[in-house]
Amino acid sequence: MRQRITAALMIVVVTTSVGLVGAAPAAAGDTAAATSNHAASVTFADQTSGGTTVTVDEVTLPDGGFVTIHDSSLADGETLGSVAGTSAYLEAGTHENVTVTLADSLNDDERLTAMAHRDTDGDRAYTFVSSNGEADGPFTADGGAVAASANVTVSAAVSISDQPTDGGSIVVDSVELSEGGFVTIHDASLLDGETFASVRGTSEYLEAGHHENVRVHLDDELSENATVIPMPHTDSNDNEMYDFVAEEGGADGPYVDDDGAIVDTATATVQAEASATFDAQASGGNHVTVERVFVPEGGFVAMHDSSINDGETFDSVRGTSEYLSPGLHHDVTVALDDPLTEDDTLVAMPHTDSNGNETYDFVAEEGGADGPYTADGGAVVDVGMVTVSASVSLADQTSDGTSVVVEDVDLSEGGFVTIHDSSLFAGETLGSVIGTSAYLEAGHHANVTVTLDEPISETRSLVAMPHTDSNSNEMYDFVENEGGADGPFTADGGAVVDAGTVSVPAAVSISDQESDGSIVVDSVTLSNGGFVTIHDATVLDGAVFDSVRGTSEYLGPGTHENVEISLDSPYEEDGVAVAMPHMDTDGDETYDFVADEGASDGPYTANGGAIVADASVMASGGLDESDGMNESDDMDDSDDMDGSDGMDDTDESSGMDDADSSDDESAESDGSPGFGVAIAALSLLGAGLIALRSRR
Repeated sequence: MRQRITAALMIVVVTTSVGLVGAAPAAAGDTAAATSNHAASVTFADQTSGGTTVTVDEVTLPDGGFVTIHDSSLADGETLGSVAGTSAYLEAGTHENVTVTLADSLNDDERLTAMAHRDTDGDRAYTFVSSNGEADGPFTADGGAVAASANVTVSAAVSISDQPTDGGSIVVDSVELSEGGFVTIHDASLLDGETFASVRGTSEYLEAGHHENVRVHLDDELSENATVIPMPHTDSNDNEMYDFVAEEGGADGPYVDDDGAIVDTATATVQAEASATFDAQASGGNHVTVERVFVPEGGFVAMHDSSINDGETFDSVRGTSEYLSPGLHHDVTVALDDPLTEDDTLVAMPHTDSNGNETYDFVAEEGGADGPYTADGGAVVDVGMVTVSASVSLADQTSDGTSVVVEDVDLSEGGFVTIHDSSLFAGETLGSVIGTSAYLEAGHHANVTVTLDEPISETRSLVAMPHTDSNSNEMYDFVENEGGADGPFTADGGAVVDAGTVSVPAAVSISDQESDGSIVVDSVTLSNGGFVTIHDATVLDGAVFDSVRGTSEYLGPGTHENVEISLDSPYEEDGVAVAMPHMDTDGDETYDFVADEGASDGPYTANGGAIVADASVMASGGLDESDGMNESDDMDDSDDMDGSDGMDDTDESSGMDDADSSDDESAESDGSPGFGVAIAALSLLGAGLIALRSRR
């Protein structure tokens, strides 16, 4: 399961003030209280990586701060441009094994530097790049930054835990690949030189990147307990088929580092008994999560309420999972058909699929089918207390800085989900609120988009917190009433929260304006430097290159304000300006996107779409509603913000509605990641420009 700050990071509700106090523990590693004689230090060993993460062995911070990864361009004086990734905020003290996700995946081996950075402005957000180096600089000692360098070999990484198995499948906890490929399960005969005969099974093709809980079905099933060895393999012939054995090693060989093939080992225990792990948790009453389920012959995990103890075998069933294939399963979500309205002890019970139809028939057949797995004369169960309140999940994600997507929220009563920044953990109960959702009815909600009150321009750790609607007016009044209304949902003495890292590769804002041959972009922040380009509204019709009206000079990493762009093709009538940050992928500080037909200097992207901001442009005089944006030029919120929506032939879905554009001449429009998907079927996607490229 992804490591993240969860509800266990208790924020105690002070009933006298309805405020929140308390602090979160560090995002990674063990923390010891810092003392005045602690000096900052960093330990960073040579390592092999799949290219998306690196691990800092140890960092000590006398005050809270961050550990930042700089690439080798640091040696060339690229102080800001060398920033390749940073940790979440770390409390004062010592932290071990801090994993840092890199903004751009490494393609080649590189010497990286881990550097301890301060939190100089006390906001618990890393703003070193976006502030142009004026905030959150490094800790120093002996006249230099506190840092350590390491050689990172770009290849793959894999991890696996000891586990039960039905013999037919193995679950690999984590695999990270620098390029696409597979993870293969070898048995212990590999250690005796049986390179091919040791292969028991391999995964489906995996894209480059990080993958969790990868199930590998075994072609040669295990019949007894065994040592299993997961090994990442390349896709050397690029056919997305595993050919290592068939080609006798001539294709799809293993990922390697200086020590040989990259592997991990675990013990797989073949067993016939089912098992379940169900921990105490908070829920809105509509969904619960079973941490781990093992069903040796496949089946389901059913949730029974406490009335099962009174003999209510069937009426106690509140819900059941989807069909589970034989083997081990992690984080199984069970929707409750009969929602909980009060706290109760629930019983997670694995059930068989006795009639083989992959449908749970235990209740409908009055026990005649799909009965529970049993052991020692009774049903296999695990119990956990479910507190009826709320639950929330905020996944790590990439954003344009104007909005955050909350993966999952379950509310026992109507309310909201609010985004707090990490100053929450420093006691900024009200000041940490940076955005809240529309009113949400009681129930389960997926992929809730929260627009931020003020855009963020750099990667941050944010906190999702469900809030009540205590005064029943369907308006979020928590901040306005200074905590006197709409406080958080709570469980076990603390607010229900989840935290995730929101990465912002670029951010841009532009205001409605009059143009006499140039356009002014209010602000643009570029994590790796590049350009900001002005496209006209024809970009929404697929004119990816012809829509370019002009582009800025090269802009270094950081924030640039009031960027004036001379237009190669001035506006002759009122229209729309789409400001789009572009990368400098070839490193020549020259904008080559049009000349190279998209082969270089593509746009910065987030959630599958280019990061953009739009504004109304008046060619001359005041804004004339009849001459300004019409519906065919508009880009409504759903297209501007939702990377899942494709381009629709209708005018309404390809444009931006009047409410978003020209109601207020001084209104600022902030970047939103919908553009790239709106033209996904067109040449931008065809040329591979939507993909977030590495800067190397």
